[in-house]
Amino acid sequence: MTLPENVPVPELRPDTAPSTTAPRDKQPAKDEKLSPDAKPDDQKTDDKKADETAEPLPAPPIEKEDPATYATCKAALAKLGVTFKDVAPIDDGEGCGIDKPIEVTTIGGGVALIPPGTMRCQTAVNLARWTRDVVVPMLKKAQPAEKLAAVDQASAYICRKRNGASTGKISEHARGTAIDIAGFTFQSGKTFTIAPREEEPTLNGAFQRSIAAAACLYFSTVLDPGSDAAHETHLHLDTLKRKGGYRYCW
Repeated sequence: MTLPENVPVPELRPDTAPSTTAPRDKQPAKDEKLSPDAKPDDQKTDDKKADETAEPLPAPPIEKEDPATYATCKAALAKLGVTFKDVAPIDDGEGCGIDKPIEVTTIGGGVALIPPGTMRCQTAVNLARWTRDVVVPMLKKAQPAEKLAAVDQASAYICRKRNGASTGKISEHARGTAIDIAGFTFQSGKTFTIAPREEEPTLNGAFQRSIAAAACLYFSTVLDPGSDAAHETHLHLDTLKRKGGYRYCW
C-alpha cells in the first residue's frame, strides 16, 4: 500500500534503529584489521604450501657490454697502465657470468694485483684509479719510507650468493663487478693486512680508514671490517648501480 504524500513517515529513534554493527561476540579485536583480501586460516596454509613448492624465479641474465662503452673502458685501462688480457665469456648459470671478462695482472704504476683477478672492465678502471689517486698518496703520508708494490686481493669473480649464503641474491662477485682487498705489499717486502681498525689510534689505523672512506668516490658499495663479521678481513668494493646513484658505504 502506498501512503498519501501528505502523511509524514515517522523517524526511528536512535534506541530503536536497526543495528549496523556486528554482535559483540562477532566484532574483531581492537588490534585486528579486516581487509577485502582476508583469507581463512586454511586458505593461508594452502598459500604457504604453494609458496614453498613454487618454482624459483629465473636468474637475471648476464649483462651485455655495450660495444662503444666497452671500447672506451679498455682505452682508459691502457691510459692507466693496467696490464690485462681478454678471456673467454663466462656463463656459470644461475645468473653468474661476465659477457666480456678481463684478467688483470697489474693496475698501473708498476703495482701488481696478486693474485691476478678476473672482472669486468669498469671494475678494473675503478680499482686502478682508487689505487693511484688514494692508496698511493695516503701510504706516502702514513709510511713515507714505503712504496706500494702490490694490491693483495682475496676475491674477484666467483659464482656465489651474497656473503657465501646458500640462498638469496647472487653476489656482485658473480657479476664481475666486485673485488675484495685483503691488504698491500710494499717494495720493502713488508705487508699491510686489512683488519678491524675503527678506533685504532695509529698511522696504520688512519691509513686504512682514509682509503676506505675515499673508496666510496670510486665504488658504489664499500664494506670495511666495521660493517659486519663477514668483512672483518677485507674491504669489499663493488660497482652495483642503484636508483638515483645511491651509494652504500660502511
